[in-house]
Amino acid sequence: MSREFPHILVVDDERAIRMTLEAGLAVNGFRVTAVGSGREAIEVARKNNYAAVVCDIFMPDGDGMEVVRELRVISPNTPIVLITAQGSVDLTVQALAEGVSDFIAKPFEIGALAALLRRYIAARYEVSETEHLETTASILLDDLSRTQLVGRSPTMVMVYKLIAHAARSEATVLVTGESGTGKELVARAIHQFSRRSSKPFLAVNCSGLTDTLLESELFGYTKGAFTGAANDRAGLFESADGGTIFLDELASTSVAFQTSLLRALQSGEVRRVGSAATRHVNVRVIGASNASLREMVDAGNFRPDLFYRLSVLNIDLPPLRQRGDDLELLTLHILRRLSGDEQPPLRLTQEATAALHFYPFPGNVRELENALIHASALASNRLITLDCLPPQIMRTAEKHDEGIVKDPVREIIVDWPTMDELQRRYLQLALSRNGGNRSRTAAALGLDRRTVQRMLAKYQLASTDDEYSNDKEREITVQTEITEETEKS
Repeated sequence: MSREFPHILVVDDERAIRMTLEAGLAVNGFRVTAVGSGREAIEVARKNNYAAVVCDIFMPDGDGMEVVRELRVISPNTPIVLITAQGSVDLTVQALAEGVSDFIAKPFEIGALAALLRRYIAARYEVSETEHLETTASILLDDLSRTQLVGRSPTMVMVYKLIAHAARSEATVLVTGESGTGKELVARAIHQFSRRSSKPFLAVNCSGLTDTLLESELFGYTKGAFTGAANDRAGLFESADGGTIFLDELASTSVAFQTSLLRALQSGEVRRVGSAATRHVNVRVIGASNASLREMVDAGNFRPDLFYRLSVLNIDLPPLRQRGDDLELLTLHILRRLSGDEQPPLRLTQEATAALHFYPFPGNVRELENALIHASALASNRLITLDCLPPQIMRTAEKHDEGIVKDPVREIIVDWPTMDELQRRYLQLALSRNGGNRSRTAAALGLDRRTVQRMLAKYQLASTDDEYSNDKEREITVQTEITEETEKS
């Protein structure tokens, strides 16, 4: 089917409308097949692939909705536009629920209908070209138990799409991003959703290892190759045959090691340290770095040919501070894992939640997880307050004090008041929580109303009760009773 002349099926029992649509849509660049009944529409739809369908909803030989249902079975993704002179809210809702793309009322302009059809046809092509990718990305979004990747921000959705691309191919992948953003999780997700998922996934942190140690770890060694090499040993490339190797912190490697790695990537062969023989391996390599390898290439500190070999597909992970509401999702996910089967689960106060949002998390998701582990260890009654968070988060919160939602219960004791002042504040808080009503406040505190009334008078706190608001005599009586009790004491 040509995109320049999309083929449209028009279904309407009125001959004049069929002719109008046929001529008008043809002028607007469409090929049109027009039929006068639902039965004919189903017959021709089984034989032809139409770019879109324009159908009357009320026809003598049956309801247009029945035609829609049949067309949805024959061609589930074909856009369908219903037209009618008897529109209603119920009818519109039903039509959209049945998978109709749009619903327009007579009379209508041919030009507007043509523009509408073009939009839906263009959208259909875009969907068909990315349908498999979106499905795979959706699986990654929902299957947190396998990937441990949490988040629905636009930047993370793009990451999921790139993971889906990588999982479907055998290309080498370079994962970049700040420390703690989850580069190894991305590598594991690529492996888990790839054809290699049944084979080993091995991760190596290249930082802190000398060239000799790194080469012997990856490529293996022979007996006597160096001091301590008592036996032949296969390297990780051989152990991961058929699977995936994840090489983290590639920016820390020397140019000499980069040369050995490039040779293994280009030839698919490895040579054990101390041996002249080569062994063929079928291993997919996923590299990672928290430093810009491109900048290192420009500075002459990283081999450009290795960089281009590794970065066939590049996935750049966003820092946590750029992921918006993902912070809340990640916090809930981590707290749920830390809570385990214990009841009640770990919870955050509003104050602690606000403090997390103010902190930039330079260590990203790893730092968030460590902060919550720290806080959970200090939490009382499974409730994480601001005081439970690490000092650096508390210090940042203090700089944004005006933006933090205060915990009112904590606020009444924050300056260690006297018992008398504490009682006054607590009574004031209880009164506020109960809308200023004395009776409800008394019930909440487990006191009788007369006692609460005396306390309100003592601390000069006002309530909203009308019963005694104008009763001066009762106020005098209460005040007298308080004075008498004071003198006795």
